[in-house]
Amino acid sequence: TFISDKQSEFLEFIKGNLDFLSGVQTASRNELLTRNGKLNPKYTQRFNVDVTPYLNTEYLGCMIDSGKLPNNPLLNKKIRQAINFGFDRAKMLKYLRNNLGTPAYGSIIPKCMPGFSNEAESYGYRPDLSRKLLSEAGYPEGKSLPEITLLTTSDYIDLCEYIQHELSQLGIKLKIEVSNGGTFRDMVANSKAQFFRSSWIADYPDAENYLSLFYGSNLSPNGSNYTHFKNPRFDRLYENALSESDIDKRMQLYKQMNQMIISEAVVVPLFYDMVVRFYPKNIKGFSGNPLNLLYLKKVKKINN
Repeated sequence: TFISDKQSEFLEFIKGNLDFLSGVQTASRNELLTRNGKLNPKYTQRFNVDVTPYLNTEYLGCMIDSGKLPNNPLLNKKIRQAINFGFDRAKMLKYLRNNLGTPAYGSIIPKCMPGFSNEAESYGYRPDLSRKLLSEAGYPEGKSLPEITLLTTSDYIDLCEYIQHELSQLGIKLKIEVSNGGTFRDMVANSKAQFFRSSWIADYPDAENYLSLFYGSNLSPNGSNYTHFKNPRFDRLYENALSESDIDKRMQLYKQMNQMIISEAVVVPLFYDMVVRFYPKNIKGFSGNPLNLLYLKKVKKINN
């Protein structure tokens, strides 16, 4: 069946007219799940929930091409770092995502992906360091710092408003601009957004999926490098990794590239997502996977 409205989809599932619900929307999250991401006790006799790590990194991207947006405050690395240190990711996940996800402190590569490393600079919640970085950038307490526009879609307004509120305590002013899917993609691809919410889902289980976002030859709109990060050393490492057949050596190259991206604060990693699937008790053999593929070969529906 095709149901475009997510709330209607949820109601049809609760009524027993659907056998499978993928993901959870903001409007129904607290109805289905507890604060800690467990199935609401009122539904434990009727449904199962399967939660699996997802090869998906949610992040905020910074446009750092001075030729495209010359007046963008995010051209200053210290401001980008101040934003990274300026909000509590664990608190964000607990209250806005019911703990469905893992806080992303120091890697664009998701936690369940080979090549993930916590060795990169960790962006935990350190507001005092954010204030220090703002002062070093020439904007003590955010004074005279131009307003930064964060582009997002309606599905992520709550996350963006949380970050907006947290950063405002430091003197960093965010303006949230909400756009529909087509306009949003056009603005990001054509370097019209100085700061944008984004995500990257792996097509296959290799960290090259994520590092290709920063390769110099992939500049948007002709490629997926939406931040316009350009670094000759990064490009050499990326090209070496493509031709490296030794897995351990390739992982070391990936870690070096990841370290560069995080140290330069090209992005603000938010969290690593989870695959969440709800299904009734009479569905057997159903499970998720990190690529979120729908695999039904071993699934059975038992008549009540």
